[in-house]
Amino acid sequence: MNEGNLLPATYRETLDAIRDHVRGTRTAVQLAANAHMIHLYWAIGRELLERSRSAPWGSGVLGRLAEDLRSEFPAMRGLSATNLKYMRQFAAAWPNEQAIGQQLVDRLPWGHVTLLLGVRSPAVRAWYAATAAQSGWSRNVLRHNIRSGAHERHGAASTNFSRLLDADGADLAQQMTRDPYVLDFLAVDGDRDERTLEAAMTTRIAETLRELGDGFAFVGRQVHFEVEGSDFFVDLLFFHVEQLRYVVVELKTGAFRPENLGQLTYYVALVDDRLRRDHHAETVGLLLVGGKNDAVVRYALSAANAPVGVASYELLPPDLQRSLPTEAQLRRALLGGE
Repeated sequence: MNEGNLLPATYRETLDAIRDHVRGTRTAVQLAANAHMIHLYWAIGRELLERSRSAPWGSGVLGRLAEDLRSEFPAMRGLSATNLKYMRQFAAAWPNEQAIGQQLVDRLPWGHVTLLLGVRSPAVRAWYAATAAQSGWSRNVLRHNIRSGAHERHGAASTNFSRLLDADGADLAQQMTRDPYVLDFLAVDGDRDERTLEAAMTTRIAETLRELGDGFAFVGRQVHFEVEGSDFFVDLLFFHVEQLRYVVVELKTGAFRPENLGQLTYYVALVDDRLRRDHHAETVGLLLVGGKNDAVVRYALSAANAPVGVASYELLPPDLQRSLPTEAQLRRALLGGE
């Protein structure tokens, strides 16, 4: 007799519920264990910090201490001389233990914390700790964001949202923009044009979405529209699941030109007409450019008849920025020559 035929109708539902309980509890235990470890490391660091104020505690002493601690706790990792130095720096960086919890530091893995120790400003360090914990940044993403100065680029991009959207819609749409969008996580090598940059974005889509912000879902790349026999292709199309609106993204490696907005506005109108549903908010467009003159952008936005924003992007490090193709190179490439 098939045992499966004897299972109650609610078996799958019960299995799923128990599985969710187990996973939830396991995650809670892991988070609690990590928090206790972070606070332990802080306590060790504070002890070392206080001792070093009254007597020399150099690398030789820390090396001996590490050996003795490993003898006492042979199954415990993380008690190397190098880690002991990090613990001492940790206690110096956060003199108040309560701040560790308040700034969500104890929700981060120890590897993240050691990266934060390289940030000199306490306020900036606290911002990276809280944002990394809340956004679920991996260690690599945290490293990239620290190197690229993510804390300095949370101003909004230039937009005309306030003129073309109602107050609530404008506020929500503005929340999606940052200027500049720093796409250094693409690890660009050599000359890159828009298509190559776009390809790199889609191959690293998880990091791209994290860079754009919370709520973005990827719809497609080079999304095709046919209008009376003519073909048009949207570089990148996203959908913001919280605001229920499509977001058209166009990439230009050259400096901003007013005509760029004309193309973006047209694509926004196409998406609005072909894809937007009655319950969706109005489609908006974001133009990522290699550089921009704010005065030129303001004039261009004042004439645009669709909600669009303009942001500059940076490809780091600087030597890679210098390797970007010039507009002349792009024109030659479009003509099929070198």
